Amino acid sequence: MRLVQYTTIDGGRRVGRVSDDDGNRLYLLDKTSTVLELAEAAIAQGASIAALVEKRTAAATIDYGELLRDGRVLAPVDHPEPARFLVTGTGLTHTGSAAARDKMHVLTHGEDAEESDSLKIFRMGLDGGKPGAGKIGIQPEWFFKGVGTCVVPPGADLPMPAFAKAGAEEAEIVGLYLNGPDGRPYRIGYALGNEYSDHVTEAENYLYLAHSKLRSCSIGPELLIGDLPEEVRGHSRILRDGTVIWEQEFLSGEAHMSHSIANLEHFHFRYPMHRRAGDLHAYFFGAAVMSYASGVKTASGDEYEIQAQTFGKPLRNRMVSVPDEGLVAVTQL
Repeated sequence: MRLVQYTTIDGGRRVGRVSDDDGNRLYLLDKTSTVLELAEAAIAQGASIAALVEKRTAAATIDYGELLRDGRVLAPVDHPEPARFLVTGTGLTHTGSAAARDKMHVLTHGEDAEESDSLKIFRMGLDGGKPGAGKIGIQPEWFFKGVGTCVVPPGADLPMPAFAKAGAEEAEIVGLYLNGPDGRPYRIGYALGNEYSDHVTEAENYLYLAHSKLRSCSIGPELLIGDLPEEVRGHSRILRDGTVIWEQEFLSGEAHMSHSIANLEHFHFRYPMHRRAGDLHAYFFGAAVMSYASGVKTASGDEYEIQAQTFGKPLRNRMVSVPDEGLVAVTQL
């Protein structure tokens, strides 16, 4: 079951269920303006989102492709107060990401350098990242991406700041969560995501990782309800002037990860500040492949396309340079 949030012609909001046949139609959900409202209702009723969707699915449909062409599809979940939507993630959970990080280390320190911290933490995940049900494993890497204002909808531009050294895709699976009134975290579902980072800045010094992550990102267009398959196969592409300049298959899901999702979730939500009642969380689970590791230099106007059959329609965004803001000065009060 997959859901889509979108805006109506008159500026309202609706949620639709993707048709099971060709995925080109959305069945409208009665009395449902947002996925957040749907999740809140599920928590309040002690029911699953899937059960509520079954009850609310109407006979009326809308053309999904038209919504995408018109730019009316929204991120799979959002919050009316964007500051209460925390966007975070973890890296080094897939072999590809570990290789790319190690390549940065080699470029900076040479072939004879000691094993990088990136490879060390990846090996730690292999050894202790899947402890089994009810057990706590090894701690993963973690980073802060931003708040709800950094999430751009599917089809929208990904801004590349003038101060950025580069901008490139990271095709990932994203877990989406809502904290209930008692502070307990509930998983709403999963979506495709483009974590979009500045790998050149990161490569200059590993301690610049935090800076390289403070960028926009995109999630969607579809929200997968229920369990994530053990294996997710997809493709990540970059198009320039309509021509594919880079493409690579990616493998994700727990079968291709060094950490279980439950372990990643524990180390995120163990912090009380991440369990504030009513807050939303988007948590990127890590990339398996990235164009930077293949030596690709992206440019303004490049279009990123991330697709996996598990998640329906592809996630597409174009990178666009934004004007230099210059010095940001602070005013004394």
